[in-house]
Amino acid sequence: MKNWLLHIILNALALFIVAALFQAVHIDGVAGALLAAFILSILNAIVRPILVVLTLPITILTLGLFLFVVNAITLLLTDAILGNMFEIDGFFTAILAAIVISLLNLILNSFVKK
Repeated sequence: MKNWLLHIILNALALFIVAALFQAVHIDGVAGALLAAFILSILNAIVRPILVVLTLPITILTLGLFLFVVNAITLLLTDAILGNMFEIDGFFTAILAAIVISLLNLILNSFVKK
């Protein structure tokens, strides 16, 4: 449970950094980032595995790069659920945000594990 809460906080930090980097990503304060990270973690636990299985052939053909599209879809689903608290303007921005969030999570989790 403690590890999951830490993951949500790190994900919220990554969402804040993405919102600072891209003008097309809008977060409504700390509460919006934490709620977006919470919803995103639930979607990553439930919806993402289903999408990964359904898109497995195209993921294999693209050598795994299609997973960024799956991550972008989960970001857009988070946007649809939260409405004005978390917004992403466009699919291409969602793909770029998914790439940056993946890299930031990799870096932040490496600091936490040490």
